[in-house]
Amino acid sequence: MANIRARVERWFEGFARFTYRNRIKTIVVMLAVSAGLILQIRNITVDTSMEGFLHDKDPALLAYNAFRDQFGRDEVIILAINPPNVFELDFLKKLKALHEELEEHVPYVDDMTSLINARNTRGGVDELIVEDLLEQWPKTADDLKVLKKRVLSNSLYRNLLISEDGTFTTIIIRTHSHSSLGAESDLMKGFEDTQPVDQSPMPAKRAYLSDEENSKVVQAVYKIVRKYEGADFPIEVAGSPAVTYFLKQAMMRDMRKFMALSVLVAAAVLFIMFRRITGVVLPIFVVGLSLLSTLGLMALFKKPVMLPTQILPSFLLAVGVGTSVHILAIFYHRFRKNGDKKQSISHAMGHSGLAIVMTNVTTACGLLSFSTAEIAPIADLGIFSGIGVLLAFVYTVMLLPALLALIPLRQKAHKATAKNPGTIMDRFLGWVSRFSTTYPRRIILASVLIMLLSLFLIYRIQFSHNPVGWFPEDNPIRRATEKIDRELKGSISLEVVIDTGKENGLYEPEILNRIEKAVSYVESLEFSDIFAGKAWSLTAILKEINQALNENRPEFYAIPQNRDLIAQEFLLFENTGSDDLEDVVDSQFSMARFTIKVPFKDAVRYEQFFKTVESYFKKHFPEARITLTGMMALLFRTVYNVMLSMAKSYAIALVVISVLMILLIGRVRIGLLSMVPNIAPILMMLGITGALSLPMDLFTMMVASVAIGLAVDDTIHFMHNFRRYYEIGGDPKDAVQQTLETTGRAMLVTSIVLSLGFFVFTFASMRNIVNFGLLTAFTIIMALLADYLVAPALMVLVNRPKMREPKT
Repeated sequence: MANIRARVERWFEGFARFTYRNRIKTIVVMLAVSAGLILQIRNITVDTSMEGFLHDKDPALLAYNAFRDQFGRDEVIILAINPPNVFELDFLKKLKALHEELEEHVPYVDDMTSLINARNTRGGVDELIVEDLLEQWPKTADDLKVLKKRVLSNSLYRNLLISEDGTFTTIIIRTHSHSSLGAESDLMKGFEDTQPVDQSPMPAKRAYLSDEENSKVVQAVYKIVRKYEGADFPIEVAGSPAVTYFLKQAMMRDMRKFMALSVLVAAAVLFIMFRRITGVVLPIFVVGLSLLSTLGLMALFKKPVMLPTQILPSFLLAVGVGTSVHILAIFYHRFRKNGDKKQSISHAMGHSGLAIVMTNVTTACGLLSFSTAEIAPIADLGIFSGIGVLLAFVYTVMLLPALLALIPLRQKAHKATAKNPGTIMDRFLGWVSRFSTTYPRRIILASVLIMLLSLFLIYRIQFSHNPVGWFPEDNPIRRATEKIDRELKGSISLEVVIDTGKENGLYEPEILNRIEKAVSYVESLEFSDIFAGKAWSLTAILKEINQALNENRPEFYAIPQNRDLIAQEFLLFENTGSDDLEDVVDSQFSMARFTIKVPFKDAVRYEQFFKTVESYFKKHFPEARITLTGMMALLFRTVYNVMLSMAKSYAIALVVISVLMILLIGRVRIGLLSMVPNIAPILMMLGITGALSLPMDLFTMMVASVAIGLAVDDTIHFMHNFRRYYEIGGDPKDAVQQTLETTGRAMLVTSIVLSLGFFVFTFASMRNIVNFGLLTAFTIIMALLADYLVAPALMVLVNRPKMREPKT
């Protein structure tokens, strides 16, 4: 193993000399490759949709897509208005003006409902009339009283278009389910030359409404709302499309902020360490190219920027700079002594080449462990951040030596003297070396106790997935969502699809009676702050029809108990020209939609609610196929996938990195022991998460795998150099001292760069990103302490001093 390592180190020295000789060619080739990838960035897209968290083949997403294809989009934008008096003529006029302007100017709208055009089903002379609620505009105070009574007595309007106390009213906007892309070509079908049926190609499946189109909808809504809102016309805007839009805006804003702060932090640390412009510009230039190339690859493979991938630029910048630091630290140190640039580059690459290969591979493996995640953006982040780390490594070992060879450098005087005991950093590292090798058993005992305490606290971890809760409490979308959830009993839906499998199966009174009982049962469910604010299905329309056809008498607001009569009533309703049945039942009357309006809360807390609803429908509709879907079901599915992905990624990262450590060190026992300084910080981070009751969401779950891939870097550098000095001198204490005096400096600097790079995320506008940054930075600092204290203590305990042969 020692011979293999020596050959690898010599290869890196030779490669550095080759790069030095061919520096112009190397730079041209690397810049050409970079340019090809960077040009792809113009095609990159952004996706912050809730369904984007799931893979295309996820059963929950497939069920949701089937639902959207059949019934349209379940996501709605809710405008809740709280005037002094809803049933006042001036307010209704303004409401009508707002409704009409929204209808005229908001794109991609499929349906818009308010008190202005709410369905009003009534019976006339020998006819069924389905008209808008305000088809006949009220003119007098008596007309308004009649309107108020009609609205408040209508159970379908309640908590949908009007609050229970009549103080809030809403406008509900539902957009098209499918994207407008390709719509024009669809309109031309039928005017083209036709082919025989058996030769015609399968029609391409239309894409769903895109993130960009959703943004246009929300922007148009807010633009119009700002014209109308005032003290007597306060408007709150909520609903998952609006939440998605705000998430996107926060992400784009934060990404720009993270990049600027990350560059400033890296530049400051690099300048303090090297005191050279080249020591600042070259690492940032090289890492910047690798970052842009990574984004180009994402665009090339049609992978959008999503909420988790927003950390990618700052992360790659911090990691890539750390790789450059290990090469530049050795290069500048050597160059100050001998002034020979070629020899200094060769020496730096030979000294650090193998170590940075292993550190980048282990970091990439930690990240690539996410590639199997059940959460689509987490898997994408794992793949492309892993690729980005490896790209940064390749760019560093090829471009950095070539640029150093090309740019003129001034040799600085070496200031070390016998009277100068060293810098503050030298004295600090000397103290760390003496302490860790003098008290190894005490350090190990304290570490074991801390890990045991952390294991105890881990049991307090609570999983979470609450996109609204990521926003600060004073954020407009969070405030509006919470208010609408409180006043109108929900802003998001859970959908139940009841598939009888029989044509006209929903004409059966017995099945419709069960659906109506299900409405009452579901509306009675309440588990703390999780409840059903409202439930409805096709029975609501049927009861309206039956009442209207029976002289509008209230006692006939019920389901007819005759199959033929039900079929006739539905047919009469369809003949009025209303298409409302399409929203709740398929064309063959075999599949019904059952909508449950719920508050936008943490999806984890819906577990009991979901199980109760699912078991009820499966028990009471044994002959039908029951599917729970809708936006709330997708959020709940995401939580399950987070837990599954967390366990898989942690296991993969630990196994792969342990194997790599064993291969690097060459001994199984020492390789496994070297994982202790890496596992301890992860346990501490999880313990802190439990102790502080921080939510384990899809961002927090990434900390361990990201951190272990980073933490192991310093361990590799320590073990790599400790092995070298121990084999030369045979004294483990001296080997620890020499390792910390050389590599310890770069370990400290890279840890500072990495931790500050993640502390940058504390400036995020969303709390989940703040938590991610704090926990990752904390883990990196703890990992450095473990490498300074635990790793040396372990090496002193397991490596005995070698007896030197006496000189003859």
